[in-house]
Amino acid sequence: MFAGVAQLLPAGGVFAVYGPFHYGGQPTAESNARFDAMLRARDPASGVRDFEAVRDLAASCGLALEEDNPMPANNRLLVFRKGS
Repeated sequence: MFAGVAQLLPAGGVFAVYGPFHYGGQPTAESNARFDAMLRARDPASGVRDFEAVRDLAASCGLALEEDNPMPANNRLLVFRKGS
């Protein structure tokens, strides 16, 4: 997804990702730990992603993290911008 977004965005374009994330490999709330367990029970390749892995993946595609915003229900809004 990040590679495709990076190909389509013009320089300076913005891409936002919403949802729960783990930080330092740890859930930020018990509800996120339960949600992660439920997702992984259905599909082991699924689950709540680690913030650091998402940030690094985006960077490898030329998307720099600009904002990490707290949202309701233990979610986050990550905002990335494509470089030139």
